[in-house]
Amino acid sequence: MKEIPLAYVRSNQAGIVATLLIAIILQLPWLIVVLWIVQLLGLLLGPKANLFIAIVRPFVSKYTASGKTEAAELQRFNNSLGILFLTCSLLSFLLGWSAAGYVFAGMMGAAALGALFGYCIGCTIYFQYKQLRARRLSRG
Repeated sequence: MKEIPLAYVRSNQAGIVATLLIAIILQLPWLIVVLWIVQLLGLLLGPKANLFIAIVRPFVSKYTASGKTEAAELQRFNNSLGILFLTCSLLSFLLGWSAAGYVFAGMMGAAALGALFGYCIGCTIYFQYKQLRARRLSRG
């Protein structure tokens, strides 16, 4: 199974939180578009294409070789959920529903902040999905 260094995962989460805090506090929805692009590139092209990871790579590369990692499959799932929330946010802004746009963005920010503090809601959802899938496959 492919693994992603935890330092890279944390840098992405911190970048998400910082970007969304700035976007929400200063009411700059275009920053959410930038974040959506950063996350989409990371999903489509891999972690090396993620801007937040590229920024921290020179500073943490010596720690990544022997450090903790997280499963790439799980990170792809979490990244997909994040893009879903950002897409809902951007669609809300396009429809003129600014409050809903900021709520969706805030939900993603809260999830990333929670992950930084050690609780990954995306991981919980992923685990439940895998459990449901296993039960369905075992029934026949």
